[in-house]
Amino acid sequence: MLRPPASTVSGPVRSYRAKTTRRKYSRGQQHTMHRQVVSLERKKKEALPSSGAHVCLYADGTKVTEEFFPTLPDNTELVLLRRDQTWSGVVCDIGQLLSTDRHAAGLVEAARGLLSDEQSPKRRKILTDLLLNLEDRSELESREEDEDWFKGIDARFKTKSAYMKFNCESRIRGYMKEVDGASKSIQNAKVRDEFLKASKSLAETLKAARHNGCYFDRSEKEPHRLCTREGWFTCQGSFEQQVCQSLHSINPYGSRESRIVFSTWNLDHRIEKKRTVIPALLGALQNHKSTDVNLNYFYCLLFTRENLKLVHIVCHKKGAHNLLCDTKKIFRQAVNTDKAKQKVRGKKRRLV
Repeated sequence: MLRPPASTVSGPVRSYRAKTTRRKYSRGQQHTMHRQVVSLERKKKEALPSSGAHVCLYADGTKVTEEFFPTLPDNTELVLLRRDQTWSGVVCDIGQLLSTDRHAAGLVEAARGLLSDEQSPKRRKILTDLLLNLEDRSELESREEDEDWFKGIDARFKTKSAYMKFNCESRIRGYMKEVDGASKSIQNAKVRDEFLKASKSLAETLKAARHNGCYFDRSEKEPHRLCTREGWFTCQGSFEQQVCQSLHSINPYGSRESRIVFSTWNLDHRIEKKRTVIPALLGALQNHKSTDVNLNYFYCLLFTRENLKLVHIVCHKKGAHNLLCDTKKIFRQAVNTDKAKQKVRGKKRRLV
């Protein structure tokens, strides 16, 4: 508590709010001061915790000097700091909140209390999101440990990782169905046959990779999964960006609500599946056999992280991406080499 000696108080009394860097703060009137404070150094000796202690504004961390102090308005919030402490303003409180144990019962109880009395929709949203993260149960894995997370999920799934893996597999199986469906639009019988051969080969490769379900499975090794060991996913930004500018993140392993919200995130094809990749495959097969086409290249574009980006729904741009397949990779290397040889032979004949 900051309090000047009684002998110095001879004018209007003003009130302030004092804080320390500890988590529990007193909100009431903490101390009174005269409008004109003789010296901060004198107060430090009598009121502050130790030699070298100083006072800052709670709002932005501005250091309160002897000259500055008399200009402060009533109920200004101050922070008392030791010599080795610093304060950057309200952001310090946010930093301490983030470093708090996510299962701190007191913090959860306080947030619930504020939420029950809060009328502002904006503040209710903030408190609801805070509680959602404070009550995170991502460390639980089995159905027995977190029954609420598994509501609406088939009983055959016993762990969160198993379901998330299935969820990813289902999405990528859907891409394979789109490839198969493209054969229905092919009029030429020979081209259709070659396309079906290519489709079958892609399906076998995908099956061998277990439909790349590892992308959503936190129990997989780091190079294969898209999340952290705890289950946190980070948006990779829209197709033309290197990173997400909004820093979207989510942990679907944490709660049933987060799991459901995660279903709105997309695995977006940078080079578009329907507009570009499948048509390019069809075009390659117009005058070539499926064995001439570099199916591994198309497999990577359709089903792997080489061309897939995990994006928040806000970062999922559905307009044309205007990115094309690499023409040098569409056909197998042997085919390209044969064509090059044929061109050389043609040039030699013309010279003769």
